Amino acid sequence: MAAEVEWVKVAAYVSAGICMGIGTLGPSLGQGFIGGKACESIGKKPENANVIVRTMILALAFVESTAIYALLVAIILMFFVGR
Repeated sequence: MAAEVEWVKVAAYVSAGICMGIGTLGPSLGQGFIGGKACESIGKKPENANVIVRTMILALAFVESTAIYALLVAIILMFFVGR
């Protein structure tokens, strides 16, 4: 007896994996860049560390939102497509 494969579900799961892989690549690179530049700026002007850290945290929140959007798309693909 051959198992019946539902190709829509297979495609949804593969697409969710690709979505998370590519969708988190850009934010992770951006976060590393932001953190590196913030450390560099604090090293040059330590008296402005509070302002630099606040600005860095705000920028990291904006960058992280794209990864959250990718997660939402992957969740929609996994749980709502092919049902």
